[in-house]
Amino acid sequence: MTNRRNFLKTSGLAAAALGLGLPEFSFAKAKADPIFKISLAEWSLYRPLFAGKMDHLDFAIEAKKHNIDAVEYVNQFFMDKAQDKVYLQEMKTRAEGEGVTNVLIMVDREGQLGAATPEERQKTVDNHKKWVEAAQFLGCHSIRINAYTAVPFSQDPKLEQEAIDVCSSTLRRICEFADDYDINVIIENHGGFSSNGKWLAELIKQTAHSRAGTLPDFGNFRMHAEGERIMSYDSYRGVDELMPYAKGVSLKPTVWNDQGEEHPLDYTRMMKIVLAHDYHGYVGIEHGAEGREWESIEEIRVNLDMVRRTLENEG
Repeated sequence: MTNRRNFLKTSGLAAAALGLGLPEFSFAKAKADPIFKISLAEWSLYRPLFAGKMDHLDFAIEAKKHNIDAVEYVNQFFMDKAQDKVYLQEMKTRAEGEGVTNVLIMVDREGQLGAATPEERQKTVDNHKKWVEAAQFLGCHSIRINAYTAVPFSQDPKLEQEAIDVCSSTLRRICEFADDYDINVIIENHGGFSSNGKWLAELIKQTAHSRAGTLPDFGNFRMHAEGERIMSYDSYRGVDELMPYAKGVSLKPTVWNDQGEEHPLDYTRMMKIVLAHDYHGYVGIEHGAEGREWESIEEIRVNLDMVRRTLENEG
């Protein structure tokens, strides 16, 4: 019934607009926005990129060839180019030429949020500034950083809080800088403390800055390993805890439970969790099977399209 009402409503707007001689407006109104959008994380192609079989500058072009019109860059593939305006302009020109949206930059290897000394933490802040500026230049909405810390991983509440305290002050300083550039600073669950959904959500709450957010990764809930014992966090619960602060979502086709076990992703279950938090932004595919990267990316994209159509029809 809801879909029928929406169809009649948009059809009526379209008819009225056509009567006024505004066909473009009528089509735009009649075409509903998707309940979520699909992007591609560059890390999906790390093997051919590191091997020199693919050029970083061709990433947006290749994504478009494979029916994806939004991309998420990884700084490791243009590590020395953050302040090279000629290079960044070429990235931007190629993406715009293909009608591809630049979504975010995943930033690695620029220091720990929770480094051991104030001087190291300030260096972390300074190292991230150039990526904030590059993200603005490229038209991205965020940079993704990591909540790594010198505090040793533990499930001791005192050490967990110590790690939050030291990371939050550094994150806040990066956010304060990024605010002037209209860029968000988002943290992915990426091992250690950050792969505990409750811990990462608390870090964002304590940071208390509108630019601070999360990038929930469906598959990155493996916290720690001690010998053969894997400590993990339930992916569905973790994503649910992180979604109130999410400014992006990263899809991997496997998930974890609390017993250190990995299972295939239930696409419908997970996307219902994502949508329940009124999130309608990009779902970034971050997976490429070795030797058949593009084929596996396409399989995930097709699965996402099917789930999207199913959930839109249910709505």
